Amino acid sequence: MTTRPKPAEPASPALLRHLRERSRRRENRAADQITRFAGSMKFVYIHVIWFTLWIGLGVEDYPFGLLTMIVSLEAIFLSTFVMISQNRADEKRHVIADEAWRTVQEEERQNEKLLRLSSEILDLTKKLHAGTE
Repeated sequence: MTTRPKPAEPASPALLRHLRERSRRRENRAADQITRFAGSMKFVYIHVIWFTLWIGLGVEDYPFGLLTMIVSLEAIFLSTFVMISQNRADEKRHVIADEAWRTVQEEERQNEKLLRLSSEILDLTKKLHAGTE
């Protein structure tokens, strides 16, 4: 059986810090693993096999009340994990937005400094030209 490769680490240092902070808590790691598995084709195949065997082997009679209850409970938990996954994605978007905002602020400071330096150079150039005339 082949093992699934780990997802690549993010290139953004801010996202990497966020990922490391998130992975410190056991419930976050469990939720991430469950979400990753539930969003895979392996999950679908297991369910197709499970339902086929359940019905084919006659585990219970139609209308399959126990199977329906089990699947309903599973749907409740999976919808919770989907919401957890959406919250995680939202947290990542916030981390990226915060990092982008800090970058924009730093670039603005650098641009203002460059404009000041350019102004000083222009003033010095004008004085130089005035002194040589």
